[in-house]
Amino acid sequence: MNDAVNQPDSSAQTEPLIELRGVSKAYDGRVILDEIDLTIYRGDAIAIIGPSGTGKSTTLRLISGLEMPDAGEIYIQGQRRVGLVEDSKDPIGITMVFQNTALFDSLTVDENVGFSLYQHSRLPRRKIRDLVAQKLEMVGLPGISDLYPAALSGGMRKRVSFARAIMENPENPASNPEVILYDEPTAGLDPIASTLIEDLITTLRCDGGCSSYAIVTHQDSTIRRTAQRILFIYHGKVQWEGGADQIDQTDHPMVRQFFSGQTTGPIQAAS
Repeated sequence: MNDAVNQPDSSAQTEPLIELRGVSKAYDGRVILDEIDLTIYRGDAIAIIGPSGTGKSTTLRLISGLEMPDAGEIYIQGQRRVGLVEDSKDPIGITMVFQNTALFDSLTVDENVGFSLYQHSRLPRRKIRDLVAQKLEMVGLPGISDLYPAALSGGMRKRVSFARAIMENPENPASNPEVILYDEPTAGLDPIASTLIEDLITTLRCDGGCSSYAIVTHQDSTIRRTAQRILFIYHGKVQWEGGADQIDQTDHPMVRQFFSGQTTGPIQAAS
């Protein structure tokens, strides 16, 4: 496990930042999440893993407020969320890095990273450009503000999306992100690019002001190098929870099958 993933201060875990209590979600009559409970504390580094189609990305969308649960309750720093994220303001900032990066191809890197500030703040354009340059420096991409996404590699596009996710608004510090949600951040990347992204994830947590994160991933190295706590979801339930150092010691049959890649076992291979 990456040494950069430091253990959180136990005193910081007295109050959950985010709680899912008995949350259920179905699409077209198919139950994806079935009365799931999940808690994120300040300082957490969580990997949500499991076979494809078992509700991992759905969990992130529910946490971020992009979707509503069919049943159950979601609490953000002790306050129950009602509706979607645009319906009421959460007491902490929660931001999400999407699997496909979700960059606007018609906008420059500067305009993508600073999009929310250009649209929703009164900051002068020069100040926003300076803030964008700072974030690009943090993710190891100085001097690319005027490029378009089409000119970037897949790994660079991922890092630009990270820079956008951690963009802060100095006019409204209360809205600055405290929790980052990553949906398959290393999917489709080669091993070297994946390592760069994994190191960036842990560095942003330690140095970037975003104290906690949750990652959905299938990639073994990403799980082991970025996570302190692992939640294994299958059939809409958390089937196992443990630390990254317990992966190779646990006798849980689903975890053993998942990490070994065996086709026989309690996990049914997708057709």
